[in-house]
Amino acid sequence: MKVLRTGAILILLSVVLVVAGGAIGGRGGLQIGLAIAVVMNFVSYFFSDKIALASSGAQPVSREQLPRLYDVMERLAAKANIPVPKLYVVPDAAPNAFATGRNPNHASVAVTQGLLEIMNDDELEGVIAHELSHVRNYDILTSSIAATIAGAITFMAQIGKWAMIFGGVGRDRDDDRGGGGLSALLMIFLAPFAALLLQLFLSRTREYAADETGARMVGQPYGLISALEKLGTYNRRIPTSAISPSTSALCIVKPMFGGDTFSSLFSTHPPLEDRIAALKQMDHTPLR
Repeated sequence: MKVLRTGAILILLSVVLVVAGGAIGGRGGLQIGLAIAVVMNFVSYFFSDKIALASSGAQPVSREQLPRLYDVMERLAAKANIPVPKLYVVPDAAPNAFATGRNPNHASVAVTQGLLEIMNDDELEGVIAHELSHVRNYDILTSSIAATIAGAITFMAQIGKWAMIFGGVGRDRDDDRGGGGLSALLMIFLAPFAALLLQLFLSRTREYAADETGARMVGQPYGLISALEKLGTYNRRIPTSAISPSTSALCIVKPMFGGDTFSSLFSTHPPLEDRIAALKQMDHTPLR
């Protein structure tokens, strides 16, 4: 069911992109939208991990450098029956972590320096289990594709806005009988909003699922609960200096950016209080 729901959302995002192109630029715009969707999916599949790691300044680390992190990662990866991902550290005082890659065989997990400094062993285990759950459930690929398609929709809407300003929208539409300009105008504003809502629904749903799977991987939710409480406290005080907004959707908790004024309604992450409440209510059935 989760796979079908995720596939449906990604198809909807692609459809929104193509329809937006058609409304803004007629038949030519529809073709451009389809081409962008194909290219974006290709780029997301093969290069999203490299983009996310490079944009955050993540550096690879060896077992000799961080034996504690490797011990936790190797033990939990064996429980999840997946290969051990490549490990990276982000030079950032704000505690956080994210996973990226196209599948469990090509996955990477990055943690910030701040996270390593404040987490005890149980909390670190909970965080790593959460990230490995994203790897195991293929969330890392899904989120990356959703983000790039949503970005393409926004980019196309911006092109349409400028085209409308200079009188270029809808002129080549075969079916333009006076309504093309209105439909283009509506699509310019509604398409990015629809893409945002679909992306938020996908991201929020998968955070709950990763919390639950991670807790079952460990065998109890208390380490992750404590980690989320600590992450919430620190990320309200310490703005990130390394993680970009485009990568923030991958993080275990939403980073704080300088001058961050966005409402939690439009956050890619569910409220921490709700995630913690869900973990406290779950049973302790182990991961299978």
